Amino acid sequence: MAFSSLTRRGFGVLAAALLASSALVAPATAQTPPGVLVVGQIAEPQALDPHAVTAVNDFRILMNIYDGLVRYASGTLEVEPALAEEWEISDDGTVYTFALRDGVSFHDGSAFNAEAVVWNFERMLNEDHPYHETGPFPLSFFFSAIETVEAVDDLTVRFTLSEPYAPFLSNLAYPTGLIVSPAAVMEHGADFGRNPSGTGPFRFAEWRSNERVVVTRNEGYWDGTAGTEAVIFRPITDANTRVAEMLAGGIDVMVEVPPVAVSQFQGAQHTVHEQAGPHLWFLILNAKEGPFAYQRVRQAANYAINKEALVNDVLEGTATIAAGPTPPAFAWAYNEELEPYPYNPDRARELITEAGAEGASLTFYVTEGGSGMLDPIPMGTAIQADLAAVGFDVTIETYEWNTFLGRVNPGLEGKADMAQMAWMTNDPDTLPFLALRTDAWPEAGGFNSGYYSNPEVDALLEAARVETDPDERARLYREMQVIVQEDAPWVFVANWMQNAVTSDAVENFQLEPSFFLLLKDVVKN
Repeated sequence: MAFSSLTRRGFGVLAAALLASSALVAPATAQTPPGVLVVGQIAEPQALDPHAVTAVNDFRILMNIYDGLVRYASGTLEVEPALAEEWEISDDGTVYTFALRDGVSFHDGSAFNAEAVVWNFERMLNEDHPYHETGPFPLSFFFSAIETVEAVDDLTVRFTLSEPYAPFLSNLAYPTGLIVSPAAVMEHGADFGRNPSGTGPFRFAEWRSNERVVVTRNEGYWDGTAGTEAVIFRPITDANTRVAEMLAGGIDVMVEVPPVAVSQFQGAQHTVHEQAGPHLWFLILNAKEGPFAYQRVRQAANYAINKEALVNDVLEGTATIAAGPTPPAFAWAYNEELEPYPYNPDRARELITEAGAEGASLTFYVTEGGSGMLDPIPMGTAIQADLAAVGFDVTIETYEWNTFLGRVNPGLEGKADMAQMAWMTNDPDTLPFLALRTDAWPEAGGFNSGYYSNPEVDALLEAARVETDPDERARLYREMQVIVQEDAPWVFVANWMQNAVTSDAVENFQLEPSFFLLLKDVVKN
C-alpha cells in the first residue's frame, strides 16, 4: 500500500489497526507495514514546538519535522550548512551573516526567508513580540547573546551579538534553533505545539494523545526525499512493555533499551546500536536548605553511593562512572585529572558526623522514566539503600516523567532534598551554564534546581563562553570542573553509552552523538 496516496483519515484508520494488532503483543504475529517506520518512544511528547520544549524525547520527533540554519554533520557534533548555505563571522566574533537557501517552503506552503528567521528569534527573545506569549521558551538562554537580528535582504540574515559567544553556531544546530513557520504560529497561537509546521523531511500528520504522533514524507524536501513514507512515534512509557512490543514486532525501532534487556536482541532479527555521546546522570542536591546546604554532607552523599555497583550491576556495564559535571565525550574540554569520588561509606559517616547531620530525613524525587534516565527506579532504590547505610532516612517519591519535570525544574525548595536528573548536551557550556550558575536559579528561568552558587564558577563559565581561543576556553572549563567536584552540588553518577535496537526490516539507521534521531535516510522494508 502506498502511503503517499492515503488521505489523512485513511492513514489514521490504518495506524489504528496497526496499533490494535500490536497491542495484542502476540510474538511473531504483529507486523508493521512496509514503508512505515514505527518508533517506540519513552514518553508522550510535551509539545512539538521546538522553542518550547527541553526533553530529548521530544527532540527525537522535532528534528525530523524542522530544520535549523545549521545542523550537526552525521556522526559528529561538527556544524554544517542546512537552511543557511554559508555564513561569515566578523573578526571580533560578534556579527554572523548567513546566506539562506533559496526556494524552500514551510509545510504549510508559506515561504522560508530572512524575515521568517527574524520572526523566529524575535518571538523567543522579545517580550513585546505579538506572539511571545505562545511560549514560554525555557532554552532561549541559548540565544541571550543576540542583540539584534535583521533581514539584510530576502535571503540574507544578520545576527549581532552583545559579545563573542563561542557556542552560538552549535546552539543554532540544537532544537531551540530550529525554524518554525510564522504563518502556522499566527494561525494556531498557543496550540502551535499541537499543529507544527517546519521545513524538514517529514511533515506533521496527526497526534493522538498517549497513542501516537504521525509524520509523513515531505515530497518536496530540499535535501532529497525521505526513505520511508511515514513515521509513527508511539509513547510506551513502561520499558518492559517497550521490550515486549519490540520482540513482538509491534515497533521497528526502540530507543533507550533497558540494560537488562539488551541480550534479548542479539539474534538475526534485531540489531543493537550503540553510540557514545555527551551524557551525564546525576543527583541534584538541594543546597539551599536541609542537610545538603552543607558541603560536607553533599560530599558525603558522593562517597556513600556505590557508583561502581550502579554502573556494573544495575546498568549492566552500559555506562561509566562520572567524575564531574562535564562528560568525557567533550574530550577537548574534559579534565582527565579528575577522579570520581570513591565508594567510601566510612568517610561519608565521618563527614555526616562533622556536619551534625546524623539520621537526617531526606525526600528523594525519582522518575518512572525519561530521556537519558536509564533505569531510574532500580537506581533510585539502590541509592536509597546506600544512603540508609550511612544513616540517612530516605523517602522516595516517584513521578511520571513530565510530572517529574514539572516538580523538579521549578526548584526543589520546600519540596525535596534530592532529585534524579540526566542531561544530553551539544556543548560543554550548556549544562553548567544552565544548571550550575547563580543566575540560572529557577526563578531566573534557569535549571539550577538545587540553588548551587559559587562566584568562581560563575566567573569561569561567563569567561569561557566569550573566549574565542579554544585552548584557553578548555582551560576555563577544566578549572570549573575541579571546583564543582569539590563543592559537590550534585552526586556525579554515570555517563551513558546510548543504545537503540532495530528490526531486520530497517536499513540505514544509526545513532548520533547529539542523541537526536535523524530518520530521513532510514529505509523500512
